[in-house]
Amino acid sequence: MTLHFHPSPAAYADARAARRAIRNGEWRGHTSGLAPAHVQGNLMILPQALAQDFQTFCQQNPKPCPVLGVSRPGARDLPALGADLDLATDVPGYVVYEHGEKVAEVGDLTPLWRDDFVTFVLGCSFSFESALIEAGIPLRHVAQGRNVAMYKTSIPTQPAGPFHGPLVVSMRPMRAADAIKAVQVTARVPAVHGAPVHLGDPSLIGIADIAKPDFGDAIDIAPDEIPVFWACGVTPQAVAMAARLPLCITHAPGLMLITDLLNRDLPYR
Repeated sequence: MTLHFHPSPAAYADARAARRAIRNGEWRGHTSGLAPAHVQGNLMILPQALAQDFQTFCQQNPKPCPVLGVSRPGARDLPALGADLDLATDVPGYVVYEHGEKVAEVGDLTPLWRDDFVTFVLGCSFSFESALIEAGIPLRHVAQGRNVAMYKTSIPTQPAGPFHGPLVVSMRPMRAADAIKAVQVTARVPAVHGAPVHLGDPSLIGIADIAKPDFGDAIDIAPDEIPVFWACGVTPQAVAMAARLPLCITHAPGLMLITDLLNRDLPYR
């Protein structure tokens, strides 16, 4: 599937308008900057037989997998997260995995939908980016209209049933003073990954080349900046590959579900 990146995400400031544009095929790019006041979510869609084990996996790995909502088996709606929300059409891109291998990337799951599918919506770091920007912390990938850089790490997740694999992190380069402020800002929102899991030397968490992300776009790091890493909701995709699950469907990295929830209403601490 070809992903089209548009120059003005501000055209879709409203969550419903953004979902409508995605559903109609008018937007197929990353969702960072779309409907910035609204909570965005990662997806994990599984046969019902695997849902309980994945629920346990999320409970044991709350940093990368903070659960915002879980659908009824076979349901394409999730009213708690949005009116007129369709889990099969309202994400710009979906990735289908079979036995740990990516077999398809599609913009509409309708032909593939099954009555036993259970959808988990997990918190996304895009939801704390508006708070970082409001705090005066510049985000280069947002300014450049690029997807965030994401990396597999050497940090293992806590296994549950068949689910096991490495933690995936998203990276944002910052000056040291901004990094300290970013820790303070994001620590208050555990529902969207919370505080960073690592700052500085990427080799300490198993990242061999910071210029070559496993997902998303490479982002330049200036000489006066350090990389700051947050747990990432792409972790279930790395887990699906490592565990060689018979079938699962996820969002394409950086292409999220935009909910009606407001970032300002997320639980803070």
